[in-house]
Amino acid sequence: MAETILSSFAEGVLGKLVSLVGQEIVLVGGVKSEIKKLESTFSAIRAVLSDAEEQQTTNHAVREWLEKLKDVVYDVDDVLDELSTEALRRKVEIHGSKLKEVSNFFSRSNPISFRFKIGHKIKEIRGRLDNIAKDRRDFQFSTEQVENAVRERTSHSSVQESDVIGRENDKEHIVRILLESENDESLSVIPIVGLGGLGKTTLAKLVYHDRRVVENFELRMWVCVSEDFDIKKLIKKILESIPGVHCEYTELDPMQRCLQDNLNAKKFVLVLDDVWNEDFTKWTELKNLLMGGASGSKIVVTTRIIKIASFMGTVSAYELGGLSDDECLSILVKYAFEKGHEKWHPKLVEIGKEIVTKCGGIPLAVRTLGSLLYMNTDDREWLRIRDNDIWKLKQQEHDILPALKLSYKQLPSYLKQCFAYCSMFPKGFEIRWELMINYWMAQGLLSSSNKSQQLEDIGNRYFNELMSRSFFQDIQMFFDKEVDCCKIHDLMVDLAQQVIGIEWSNVYFDSQVNFERIRHVLFAEKDLFEKTIPASLLNAKKLRSFSFSYKVGPINKSFVETLVLRFKCLRALDLQDSEFEELPSFVGKLKHLRYLSLSENCRLKALPNSICKLLNLQCLDLWNCDQLEDLPRDIGKLVSLRYLRLTSQLICMPDKGLQGLTSLRSLLLSKCNRLTSLSEGIRRLTSLRSLHIQDCPSLPSLPSGMRHLTALEKLVIWDCEELNLIEGEDMQGLSSLRSLTIVGLPKLVALPLGLQHSATTLQYLCIRNCGGLTTLPDWLQALKSLQRLYIIECPSILSLPEGIECLTTLRELVIEKCPHLSRRCKTETGEDWAKISHIPDIYIESGWIKVNESNLHQSNSEV
Repeated sequence: MAETILSSFAEGVLGKLVSLVGQEIVLVGGVKSEIKKLESTFSAIRAVLSDAEEQQTTNHAVREWLEKLKDVVYDVDDVLDELSTEALRRKVEIHGSKLKEVSNFFSRSNPISFRFKIGHKIKEIRGRLDNIAKDRRDFQFSTEQVENAVRERTSHSSVQESDVIGRENDKEHIVRILLESENDESLSVIPIVGLGGLGKTTLAKLVYHDRRVVENFELRMWVCVSEDFDIKKLIKKILESIPGVHCEYTELDPMQRCLQDNLNAKKFVLVLDDVWNEDFTKWTELKNLLMGGASGSKIVVTTRIIKIASFMGTVSAYELGGLSDDECLSILVKYAFEKGHEKWHPKLVEIGKEIVTKCGGIPLAVRTLGSLLYMNTDDREWLRIRDNDIWKLKQQEHDILPALKLSYKQLPSYLKQCFAYCSMFPKGFEIRWELMINYWMAQGLLSSSNKSQQLEDIGNRYFNELMSRSFFQDIQMFFDKEVDCCKIHDLMVDLAQQVIGIEWSNVYFDSQVNFERIRHVLFAEKDLFEKTIPASLLNAKKLRSFSFSYKVGPINKSFVETLVLRFKCLRALDLQDSEFEELPSFVGKLKHLRYLSLSENCRLKALPNSICKLLNLQCLDLWNCDQLEDLPRDIGKLVSLRYLRLTSQLICMPDKGLQGLTSLRSLLLSKCNRLTSLSEGIRRLTSLRSLHIQDCPSLPSLPSGMRHLTALEKLVIWDCEELNLIEGEDMQGLSSLRSLTIVGLPKLVALPLGLQHSATTLQYLCIRNCGGLTTLPDWLQALKSLQRLYIIECPSILSLPEGIECLTTLRELVIEKCPHLSRRCKTETGEDWAKISHIPDIYIESGWIKVNESNLHQSNSEV
């Protein structure tokens, strides 16, 4: 059942209303008073949203009320966006023409029609909102903040080992950890972490009943913690899990003494199953009460949340993976057929092979589908299960979607709407971290009470929170610990599509959907060159995002023109992997547009100058548009642009254009084969935090204006054959630089002297495939914040500089394909060993010399 997620979005819209009241833009007849009335009604409704969102799961009328309210909130957001866009347009015009400020925003140069239209829209919206406000009284909502209701769940330790498929290796790993360090006086905690339904509890049961565990621990206890991490309740559960003990105490103090008496000098293993508590203080309090056992006592924790595993665990969390397709098929057969009967239905088993692929290795999902098919030998039913999304199938309380939805229920509202928007990504899609953050930003999902906080930082925090809760998988990291890309499990995509409900649709030419309330479309057709947009989709007049599911290839001019003409409310337009020759000149009318991707278009040669009217545009992706000859002449008018990724035939970046992009935070230049100059206009990019220059073989130097990039935190220079950094003047002002990657610069003979100015900030330094580099400078010892140093494929470097032993913050050193340097750094006997022996983690050629547990799952090819 879809749920309306509104409270966080409404909070952001209300903030816009409040900020607009005092601005000159609303000082026109009737507009300010209407805005203030709108704000007042909006505030009253917002106060009850928390309770309404909680009630909607059981009250259909409340859910309908929320849907109507959401429609109005979106319309409020649109009209406020029109107002702020008009103000921004006027500001750009005044700045561009060097006119004096005018006292009245609505001067004669602004059309009367705009004033009339905005006033009429606000009045109409306020009328609708007033009616919704009246209706809310029928529901008697509470204005108190509603916390997520605590749902008590139970688990038991019983398991039939012969029923469990594919977890033998996982069990052996956990048992080995439990049995080692038996004389360790401290209490060891082993976390098992992973997505709901993977079988964490089942694995813990296998471990709990393993013969070796039974023999080695005098006392075994099993407790299902669930969501209520109440110390008194947990102590009672722990006591009552001890054979022969029944806790009759109701006060905490005698319960604590009873626990200590029962644990005293006994070697125990305790399983804390299904932990959701993120309060470190509560965990510390409980752990201190469990310290009375004998040395070698252990605690096994199962949780979906990496953050919990991190602060509870004394060893690195064991991240449980999915099962193979063969193992999943064995589970499906077990639950769908009576024992041995599958051999009579080979055709059904073949369909079953296709069914298990949609389960993504999650055994609970396989069990759910197998149970639905139990004793059913009708081919049509098996095909129906194969062809339907899991969330469309009837499920019981302990099936897979209720299990996954529990993770969603635990999210704060601001994360719920971010996760719901993940429905926009096709299944199996490898999602770039920057893409996801820019999508969220475009939809207005990133907000903070701290006005000085960067939107990108808020997005990064949201991403990390969702990642910590196992919503993302296959996380790929750069060497500087920044996320590169990730995937979302297919079942989590199903869940996202379910919770976003009628706002999202996967569209085909024959889709029979009511598009009036749809705001996000994933177009799932290929071969579009001779096709036009389905007529039914044209009813989606409030569409906010459009993207393709596949690499669609060439699309015709009419298709693109219809997109731009009909969907005026678009915030995100993703035409990646499509090919067309011309972007319509009226693209500038998409005044709400924040995200525009034209990447991977090998036919696009120019952009219309009207694109520069997109004053709200925050992200412009032109990566791999290798036929693009130039940028529009007024590119500098994109005053809101924060992210630009560019491939082009440019010889020189436009000096004047760069000067205007003062909001730019990230600039990536890739495969610009003819580029010979970045231009001195780069000095104006004082907000730039990330600069990537990749595959620009003709670029001879960096501009001296680089020194003005005082906010730059990450610099990547990759495969620029002619680039010479010897003078280093371009880096001497980089006082915020945190990460530097230099790869494939054959003309590099020395590190730029200007890097010394980053001595207190540089944490990550990677030098790779720089054959001309013969020495590392002695001033390297000045980099007092350096944490990771990678030296790869630099065969001419003969030794490490003096003073590197002074780098006490250096935690990881990687030296690979540097034969002379590797010999000098040989363990114990190498001439440079004494300089690096203090570093905890060292990788030299063939492997880790000092391996701690954090390295066990780490790739040696991160860069």
